[in-house]
Amino acid sequence: MKSKFLKSNHIKLYKRENSKYWQMKIKLPKQKAIRSSTGSKILKESEKIALKYYSSLSIENKIHIKVSSKNIYKKIHLVETADLDRKEIEFFLNEAKKFISFNKKRIKKNNLLEGRTIFNLFFEDSTRTRTSFEVAAKRLGADIINVAVKDSSINKGETLLDTMTTINSMNPDVLIVRHPEEGISKRISLNVDASVINAGDGSHEHPTQALLDALTIKNRFDNFSKLQIAICGDILHSRVARSNIIILSKLGAKINVIGPREWLPKNIKKLPVTVFTDMKKGLKNCDIVMMLRIQKERIVGKIMPNQKIYFNKYGLDYNKLKYAKKNAFVMHPGPMNRGVEIDSKLADDVTRSLIQEQVAMGVAIRMACLDILIKNRDNVLNH
Repeated sequence: MKSKFLKSNHIKLYKRENSKYWQMKIKLPKQKAIRSSTGSKILKESEKIALKYYSSLSIENKIHIKVSSKNIYKKIHLVETADLDRKEIEFFLNEAKKFISFNKKRIKKNNLLEGRTIFNLFFEDSTRTRTSFEVAAKRLGADIINVAVKDSSINKGETLLDTMTTINSMNPDVLIVRHPEEGISKRISLNVDASVINAGDGSHEHPTQALLDALTIKNRFDNFSKLQIAICGDILHSRVARSNIIILSKLGAKINVIGPREWLPKNIKKLPVTVFTDMKKGLKNCDIVMMLRIQKERIVGKIMPNQKIYFNKYGLDYNKLKYAKKNAFVMHPGPMNRGVEIDSKLADDVTRSLIQEQVAMGVAIRMACLDILIKNRDNVLNH
């Protein structure tokens, strides 16, 4: 085999006896090696191709993520939006902004959290939240372990807190927890040394979803205090609705909630919202229309509404959207029940729908959360 090294051995060109083209292996510091064909049979030409490729990779890997000099949020856990004040919410949003451009780069890898261990502990189904946290952790260089309920000793009779105590003994940095029991993340945070992030606890809270929704809105509007936002659908069973009401109202937005009377919480009038059971009235003058998933798994022992009747009354389509402001945007936390909660064409309309943007903002906000909480925990341990 013929070979040649360039750039202090960061580039290796090689050609096997039976190979038609020169191959290149490029190894940047703290990055996995990249192997590819140069597509050339000539060594000199292959050198130029490899050097050009190396140069482009080097530029993309010189990613500087500015570290904030002033940390507004000092806690090591993120379990309830009620614990956040306006300045702390704005701090999370501003910290997440630096990761938005980072996530658009071709090479999305940084060693900010290299050597840190994060556990994804999901005891309810999830696609967006679980994978979003996984992507966030990996892009920051952390090691992440996914634990599903079917793989855990809970199936053998172990209590949840015993499981958490066992994992805590492995000295993790962060535990990300989704569980059907309300308030469980708070209880876990009082019994472990790691930082705890609530990724959804029953119908109670979903802090990072509300933060990513706020970040999505912030990308479109400068001032929350001038916004009218409608949250529509299954308010009673939705942790997303609760967390968004708290976050968005603290940022200054006016909130309308719209839904069937039987799907409105008994204490709804104690929250900073205006209540409607009619879409036409509730959507009037709204800048954002946030639809909610019908929480079928939480509607136990109750009669589900006929889907067609529900869509006609509370599902969002272009006709109902006309009740809102002319250029109002549409949001949905996902997963969507198309044709039940939202019209399929409207959900996919990139001029009105922010649904895919919400997914992208989810990665950025979760990168910020992991970074902030781990730094805060380090500060606590160092003092």
